[in-house]
Amino acid sequence: MEGMASPFFVRTNGSAAPASSRAALPVLVLVAVLALAAPGCKKLHPTDTQPLDQAGMWFRSIEELRGLQITDAEVAELAKARQAGISDSTCVQLVRIARGRGQWFGSGDAVAALRRVEVSEPTILELARMNQFGLWVGEAQAMRLAGLSDKVLLAVARRRAAGQPAPSGASLAQLKNTEMSEVDILSLIDSGATDEQARQVAASRARAASAAHFVRQPHGRRRR
Repeated sequence: MEGMASPFFVRTNGSAAPASSRAALPVLVLVAVLALAAPGCKKLHPTDTQPLDQAGMWFRSIEELRGLQITDAEVAELAKARQAGISDSTCVQLVRIARGRGQWFGSGDAVAALRRVEVSEPTILELARMNQFGLWVGEAQAMRLAGLSDKVLLAVARRRAAGQPAPSGASLAQLKNTEMSEVDILSLIDSGATDEQARQVAASRARAASAAHFVRQPHGRRRR
């Protein structure tokens, strides 16, 4: 009938709008909200890279990191690593390694801890590629403080990354204290020795050293 609104339109502010469009509006709003909440969405604010500048990172390196879409949380982690003496290049590579696994970089404390005990940057990068940061870092620190080299750290890390048995840092430190050579320590690790076997070797060497010392001085302190 003339003068009656069509059932397919709803009058709004004096103008007719399709009823189907009005029904779809809430759905479109919901989709927009979910899109903004999605982790892969473009950030609503630029990342604050000032902490990296304050840590001594060059502008060119910061721009390279911006290209990797680093987050504010990653900036904080990278600043820790940079302040511990990690180079710009290694910082960028650490982020790239994390991106290669589809992850964010969150190991600033671990990297800084390793650098403080003079673990080299190539070794740190290799540990990152093997995904060997985490609780084991404290053990790695103890190994370095005991005088074990980066080669030993990597030998243990490779076996752990492959899910194979490896001696603990404490057992390896005991072997080092018995003056076992690095070549022999590496050979023991590569042979697949367990932590228990490494402790037994260390105890055996300690007993042998003690017996040899006793034989050299059977009567205790010599008279002058």
